[in-house]
Amino acid sequence: MFARRKAPAPSPLRQQAGARVAQRLDTNPAVTRAEVPAIQIYYQLDFLDAAQCATLIAMIDANRRPSSLLSDRADPGFRTSESCDMNRYAPEVQPIDEAIAALLGLPADHGETLQGQRYAAGQQFRAHHDYFHETESYWEQMQTSGGQRTWTTMIYLNDVAEGGATWFPQAGFKIAPRQGLLLAWNNMNADGTPNTATLHEGTAVVEGTKYIVTKWFRERSWLKRSN
Repeated sequence: MFARRKAPAPSPLRQQAGARVAQRLDTNPAVTRAEVPAIQIYYQLDFLDAAQCATLIAMIDANRRPSSLLSDRADPGFRTSESCDMNRYAPEVQPIDEAIAALLGLPADHGETLQGQRYAAGQQFRAHHDYFHETESYWEQMQTSGGQRTWTTMIYLNDVAEGGATWFPQAGFKIAPRQGLLLAWNNMNADGTPNTATLHEGTAVVEGTKYIVTKWFRERSWLKRSN
């Protein structure tokens, strides 16, 4: 007989992060909560201006590499974009990095490195979760570097002629790229367990090139501290 997989346990720490961020965003007049019952998901128009977006696009183009995939089941066609890890202390990046943390009200050191992503025509990121699956071999390592991912923030850096939408198939939500638009969602349920309805996909770009930056937040500090 096969052993039954143990269900993730509720987490007060993740529960608090979800409630705290939601309360902060719900009271921010610049932020709108999307009408998606299955997920806590918010958006803000024009979070970045055109000049900031152009600067980040240039950085992505100069430093891009094939995107990696954190999974025990490698599939070269699953994520076909290119990525760029940005120096959080670079003068062009630090104000944006800190503004994202301030928007959510989460400690800046809980945030991973801001990651830029470039999708040319035909490139995609198939349906996936941003939270870590505790049954995967990488989970032990993730526990030593801040633990579970709680909130995701994504900023679109340009409009796309056709395609490239972010699609949450289980939640019934799809949003097209729009320059400067920030999208934020809680990867956890209200009790702090992973929310499977956050399954989402970066659909294939049909015409043009899509640029975004993504920042994930952990339940504990992600930055390594010196003794």
